[in-house]
Amino acid sequence: MMNDKKVLFSGMQATGTLTLGNYLGALKNWVTLSDEYECFYCVVDLHSITIRQDPAELRKRARNLLTLYIAAGLDPTKNCLYYQSHVSGHAELSWILNCFTYMGELNRMTQFKDKSQKHADNINAGLFTYPVLMAADILLFQSDVVPVGIDQMQHLEITRDIAQRFNNIYGDVFTIPEPYIGKTGAKIMSLQDPTKKMSKSDENPNSSIYLMDDPDAIVRKFKRAVTDSGKEILYTDDKPGIKNLLDIYCTITQKTVEEAVKEFDGKGYGEFKLAVGEVVADHLRPVQERFGQLSKDKAFIDGIIKDNAEKANYFATKTLRKVQRKVGFPDRIR
Repeated sequence: MMNDKKVLFSGMQATGTLTLGNYLGALKNWVTLSDEYECFYCVVDLHSITIRQDPAELRKRARNLLTLYIAAGLDPTKNCLYYQSHVSGHAELSWILNCFTYMGELNRMTQFKDKSQKHADNINAGLFTYPVLMAADILLFQSDVVPVGIDQMQHLEITRDIAQRFNNIYGDVFTIPEPYIGKTGAKIMSLQDPTKKMSKSDENPNSSIYLMDDPDAIVRKFKRAVTDSGKEILYTDDKPGIKNLLDIYCTITQKTVEEAVKEFDGKGYGEFKLAVGEVVADHLRPVQERFGQLSKDKAFIDGIIKDNAEKANYFATKTLRKVQRKVGFPDRIR
């Protein structure tokens, strides 16, 4: 345990461009957690290469993502923000844990089935063992809690199973992580198909709000957002489009659903969609401005990358050396 705080781990992939869903469902909530937890937030670039990437583009997106972490409010002196690929313990622990994970467990993972269908021409071993690397990510820092959405719960469960299996053999080596589920904004849906989660890989650009979209583009996308039959603005499952827009509006304004429904009582869908778009554009403007400033300060970002990689490696090595000794690897001669 560090500073008597519980440890929290999470990360985002360095692929695509972050959406409003990524921000409201995860990044915005992360900012509030550093006072309570010792937080490790990585830029997940090892996982990213299960799908073929353009090398220069991957490096650019990884740096942009780390910069965006800071622009969104994550203090790099209070949170450890680092590249996954800069901490070799992720890959080393993943190999060891592969030897304590069963094929049947991996065969049951729904994400492998989904991604195999989307990338049928590249069903590689990394895609299959992806959950083991994710387990290594979490267990490497003795994480107590992991922020997860409902669609990631299966990965946390296999992480817990692997850790408990290892502990049953070798003693209390790993902390068994618990899920941390945010209370609001946990799942933001597509603006064009509110039955699907907003995704940075959606082929329809009008489906997602990207964090770097300019204000005019944001408002325009909300104006085009799919709504529902009828005219009333109500928070109900048979109005998924309006429900999604209310979720977005309430998460940003911190108003209750009841307050928002009352505010727009008697107003049309057009007026409502415009209001949501303007609230989102106003909220993202300071994040975008801060991102622009940070992107120009190469020395500052380089310093964060170096210092936080050293911090992450320090804590990762403590766990890795313990695991290596438990499984019987020779001690290193200092």
